[in-house]
Amino acid sequence: MQFIFKANVEADPDGGYLVTFADVPEAITHGDSLEEARTNAQEALGLALRGIVQEGGNIPRPAAMAGEPIAVDAEDAIKLAVIEAFREAKISQREFARRLGKAENEVRRILDPDHRSKLSQLQDAMHVLGKTIVVSVLEAA
Repeated sequence: MQFIFKANVEADPDGGYLVTFADVPEAITHGDSLEEARTNAQEALGLALRGIVQEGGNIPRPAAMAGEPIAVDAEDAIKLAVIEAFREAKISQREFARRLGKAENEVRRILDPDHRSKLSQLQDAMHVLGKTIVVSVLEAA
């Protein structure tokens, strides 16, 4: 799972830059400078993807070929990856809690895209789901 989407960044006639994503139309933002637009794009992308998941939707697969690559914030990416892995596992929250050795309310927080979880909790969750987290560091845009 990679959370890098292509953004369309264009000059806004009213000033600044408008950023949209063909694969995630819910993510639209603006910035007075190109740097601000990119920063806002990362935040808008994370918010949109978390919203899609919160409403029970599936995370879209990046398909757009053209545009500027924007990576989802690392915390959002890991949280979204855990939620996606949980859904793929097709197990109940009760079973997930049993495998983790945690209470069900803790599992609900782990699966809540808007709740900040500790990296160690997310790593443990991925482990019991048969996945591992690998970190990549790329040059900034």
